[in-house]
Amino acid sequence: MNRREFIGRTAGAVGGALLIGDSGEVWPKAKAPSDQINLGIVGVGSRGQQLMRTFLRVPGVRFAGLCDVYEPRFAAGRSITKENTPIYRDYQQLLAARDLDAVIVSTPLSLHSQHMVAVLESGRHLYGEKCLGLTVEDCYRIVDAVKRSGKHFQVGLQYHYAPWFSETLRHIQAGKIGRVTEIYAYWHRNNSWKRPVPAGADQKLERLINWRLYKEYSGGLVAELGSHHINFANEVFGSAPESVLGSGGIDFWKDGRETNDNVRVIYRYPQGTTLVFSAITTNQIDGAQVRVYGTNGTAVLTEADATLYYEPKRPQSAVSEGTVLEHGITTSASFRAELPYRGPGEPVPIPEDRKGNADFVACNSFIESLRKNQRPEADEQTALADGLAVALGNQAIDQGKRILFSEHMRSKGA
Repeated sequence: MNRREFIGRTAGAVGGALLIGDSGEVWPKAKAPSDQINLGIVGVGSRGQQLMRTFLRVPGVRFAGLCDVYEPRFAAGRSITKENTPIYRDYQQLLAARDLDAVIVSTPLSLHSQHMVAVLESGRHLYGEKCLGLTVEDCYRIVDAVKRSGKHFQVGLQYHYAPWFSETLRHIQAGKIGRVTEIYAYWHRNNSWKRPVPAGADQKLERLINWRLYKEYSGGLVAELGSHHINFANEVFGSAPESVLGSGGIDFWKDGRETNDNVRVIYRYPQGTTLVFSAITTNQIDGAQVRVYGTNGTAVLTEADATLYYEPKRPQSAVSEGTVLEHGITTSASFRAELPYRGPGEPVPIPEDRKGNADFVACNSFIESLRKNQRPEADEQTALADGLAVALGNQAIDQGKRILFSEHMRSKGA
């Protein structure tokens, strides 16, 4: 796993014929009734509800069970399914139902290991939200359960399937920006990340709603935001990281939270390559970006598009001889970043059959993997490399020291 080949894994594996709607949305061809997939979901919070809306855009998908511990979410879930979908207050009761083909787990990170292992042991395929697990041990426990069950697992790293990310990766692998030496990624916001709670709510309900702010449940900014960028760096470098340093603190939002309101982690990869990830909650300029620095140019990716920038050839520069600027077309997506990148550059061309919302392409790909009995692209090994990097990145921040991955990873084949 620690030298798992990521190279060549692109969005070409999403499967199924895709159509472009009038608003640029991706839609697959209609499926026969016999291809219906019945889903259950554990965790009908904000992310769970978004996943429900997205999965229901795939023809032939319905929800046969909703599970949560917070009563108001059942009404919210049924408003999405538009039917009297069965509800369960205990995930074991949901898993006892007979008419489920697969289950989505979108509960707090600390519960992933418990819920995901139970789903797999029930004999269901699993779509598990990122990150894989809160701790290194949690991550391996889930991967072991996938191996034992023989079921399909896909991790909810939607940008792994984002067409402009996949197409940019193809350009990078083709040498369009030369040898990549560093990736600088950030996801900057200007809000406290704290959600309102009902009047008179007790501490238990407050922690349920704001679980991302408490270390008992959450991996904080590295898990919730940085996991996407770590996964992309793993693909670009073709490897998991070798070590990580980190820093962070609760320096602005003094509201009882336990997870940091700003973080920075530096991951070192083989051959002297580096990923730097930064997240702050006090300034949103440019929103989320990934900048991939190569000897011949730079790839800049946002939540909506990607652009290549080329370095001029100068004496004693690292630019290769014969670097040529290639022209493309503007990328397309069904949503836009908070503040898209501004400046001249070459947009990365996206094939017409791969444009669309990253969430939808990811959800559609999972359903296609079930219908075709194919291993999902963002499988448990992709999730493991990402989840370990997140867990160890948080350790580096908490302990204030460099963490070596070799001290926490199993030997290959174990």
